[in-house]
Amino acid sequence: MEFQQMKEQFLALLQEQTLIYATISQPRQKSNELKRIKLKPIQLKGVYTIQIEYQYERILKHENVKLDAFAHHFDLLLEQFRQIHAQFTDQSIQIQLSKKNKVLWKSDKTQQQKQVNLSHNRKKQYLLDDATAYPFLIRLGVQTEDGKVKKQKYDKFKQINRFVEFIDDSLAHLPEDRQIRILDFGSGKSYLTFALYHYLKIEKGLDIRVTGLDLKKEVIEECNRIAQDLQYDDLQFLVGDINDYNEETSVDMVVTLHACDVATDMALARAVKWGAKVILSVPCCQHELNRQLNAPELDIMTQHGLIRERFAALATDSIRAQLLTLVGYETQILEFIDMENTPKNILIRAYFTGKKATQEERIKYDSFIALLNVNPFLQNELKNFM
Repeated sequence: MEFQQMKEQFLALLQEQTLIYATISQPRQKSNELKRIKLKPIQLKGVYTIQIEYQYERILKHENVKLDAFAHHFDLLLEQFRQIHAQFTDQSIQIQLSKKNKVLWKSDKTQQQKQVNLSHNRKKQYLLDDATAYPFLIRLGVQTEDGKVKKQKYDKFKQINRFVEFIDDSLAHLPEDRQIRILDFGSGKSYLTFALYHYLKIEKGLDIRVTGLDLKKEVIEECNRIAQDLQYDDLQFLVGDINDYNEETSVDMVVTLHACDVATDMALARAVKWGAKVILSVPCCQHELNRQLNAPELDIMTQHGLIRERFAALATDSIRAQLLTLVGYETQILEFIDMENTPKNILIRAYFTGKKATQEERIKYDSFIALLNVNPFLQNELKNFM
């Protein structure tokens, strides 16, 4: 099949309005920040429309395009990508393009006719299904005895699922030939700790051992009772402070959720020293930089207490992410849950790669620290690794 013929045939199929979804992938240039495209049909104000989801390394963007205007967008996408997988109601199609645009077109007829869903607000598909009863969610009061998510707990259910998505994304970075060691600092009531254990141990069947650490004795005792009731034999909770926990020499994953101020930095430093392959951190109450901040160039912002507080918090997490990059981690700052549910919605995700930081990355960090005139706690903790 010729390249032009392929385009015409694919666009003709779209005109039939039988598309269910499509994925366009395999960037022609490895340096392309745009990693893949997803297409799905929706109906906006009664008009059949193709929603284009642009998946970058760190963010998603969406664009809605009317069917008669899609051909131009399709041309631009084919300039950047070499593979298309599309599911229609009656067939699935796989298209592979060579560097010189030679076309391999493979089509498989669908045995049972599929249905197109044009709803713009489709039901979210969770890794933990909201129609399934999970013993740990029932025990924690998120679900009723018959497995229905309680109305007042639905935000918590969404938060748990968002966290499980991060865990699922991290699987490729965890060891496969031995038991996986996981620590959760500041586990609190441990909704997410139980979710982590359930997903990795029960759903994925992995050999893991998880420890949750918190200062509240009563909370820890209750969490241990729940773990025993659920027969989660490789999950334990201990009373203790991050600084005082010296039971480990090597850890695979460190989770730190809402550890206040420099307690987050203590946990991040410990994770680096243990050589953790995965770090998931949701910071809280970032006061350290707010106290130190001395940047006359930013006075137009920082003269206002509210703005100063928010800026200092964002600067703190930016510094944390950059420091982790400087010591060999691939680091991202992601939205944990919607801002409407909580302002504490940033998650720092870091995967250890061992990649040496570039001189440019170091200069950017030093320049930023000099601008703010601060001396971050985490920088001092990691100085021997930089």
